Amino acid sequence: MTTNSPILQLRDVAVEYDGTEVLQQASLSVLKNDFLGIIGPNGGGKTTLVKVMLGLLPPARGEVRYFRDHDEVESLRMGYLPQYSTFDTKFPISVNEVILSGLLTNRRGICRYSRVDRERADDLLSLLHLTSEARRSIGELSGGQRQRALIGRALICEPEVLILDEPSTYIDQEHQEQLYELLADINRRCAVVLVSHDIGTVLRSVRNIVCVNRSVHYHPADEVNEELLKESFGCPFQLVAHGHVPHRVLGEHTS
Repeated sequence: MTTNSPILQLRDVAVEYDGTEVLQQASLSVLKNDFLGIIGPNGGGKTTLVKVMLGLLPPARGEVRYFRDHDEVESLRMGYLPQYSTFDTKFPISVNEVILSGLLTNRRGICRYSRVDRERADDLLSLLHLTSEARRSIGELSGGQRQRALIGRALICEPEVLILDEPSTYIDQEHQEQLYELLADINRRCAVVLVSHDIGTVLRSVRNIVCVNRSVHYHPADEVNEELLKESFGCPFQLVAHGHVPHRVLGEHTS
């Protein structure tokens, strides 16, 4: 399967709450190993869009389709980190146990983790740079470490798509940089969908972009090419700056 093959598609999706349309004619694709950024104002429908993608919210109109190896399937393995992950920090659960708990949603009854489960958790602890923290209580970690542990919880089911809703909230700048480096590593394993208000970092980090403000505008990475820039500006277009300057030119849309 090529990286340009869609694994998740929305076509003309509309969502209504109490008779009011909060998302209209939403169409987008998530590609295999995609890194898709979703941006837009508060209340514009970003979280609603994510719920539709996860299959948690059925659309009033339109369709959501999933694919694996070019064949349409009923669902995908999805990992999800919600916007606000709150829990009792005094609850006696270790970092390792938090990550393993991501397997519970697909299992019933008494759960006994297998050797393979524990090896998978160990691999994630290494990827997340949390091996030395594995036996510590989750409540003893910093905000950045705790967020990484929760990402591990979302990853242990080996998702085909990992969706993160504002993952950098309450994390300082240094740890935000580490988070985006981590997401780049995770992107080698699966498609990543990142919802964020941090537009500068999103535009620097992701390949494809969705702008959401009730309506949805999908911008593939190759949407704006050199020919279009020459046509728009009348000359070759270059950005000259010092340091790392996040930038992306998006195609025109009305909202």
